[in-house]
Amino acid sequence: MITLALSKGRIFEETLPLLAAAGITVTEDPEKSRKLILPTNQPDVRVVLVRATDVPTYVQYGGADMGVAGKDVLLEHGGEGLYQPLDLNIAKCRMSVAVRADFDYATAVRQGSRLRVATKYTHVARQHFADKGMHVDLIKLYGSMELAPLTGLADAIVDLVSTGKTLQANHLVEVEQIMEISSRLVVNQAALKLKRTRLKPLIDAFASAIQP
Repeated sequence: MITLALSKGRIFEETLPLLAAAGITVTEDPEKSRKLILPTNQPDVRVVLVRATDVPTYVQYGGADMGVAGKDVLLEHGGEGLYQPLDLNIAKCRMSVAVRADFDYATAVRQGSRLRVATKYTHVARQHFADKGMHVDLIKLYGSMELAPLTGLADAIVDLVSTGKTLQANHLVEVEQIMEISSRLVVNQAALKLKRTRLKPLIDAFASAIQP
């Protein structure tokens, strides 16, 4: 049995064409089913639905043979025990620094001000500001990051940005782009050895279906 870990939403939807290229169709809609393990048209392939942040952990410890996870999640996880053969070029966005529209970020940086930064990407944020020689106090949040500057909890946020409309609606502006983000295929290293004859064709099919 081959188990593929996916998260609901954009990653799930954008992985479907890659699965189709490998001859795999998920036979139940995750938005309509309450099941957490979904069957496919291949009797030896199943999909498990987990939180995006848990995908690398499931793959690392063998709860899944392979999975699809965003670069942001992998950087926070550390990638231990994972083989990352492919950048799938899906679920693209960027990780950026954003502040209130009336906050003078450039001056704060120039003056070496100590900023409070809210984010769930603490590893990436810490490294980014360290590289700039800035001292920051990181505040870990898990949702509604935009609220932090609006309530005075933080001076800035580090978060994923896709269209920028959420920032705009909350009177925030993007002041710095840290990195481009897309989703990667991750494979359990032990599974790659033990199930190579089944996994290798899947990886090859994904590779041939990747859109530039």
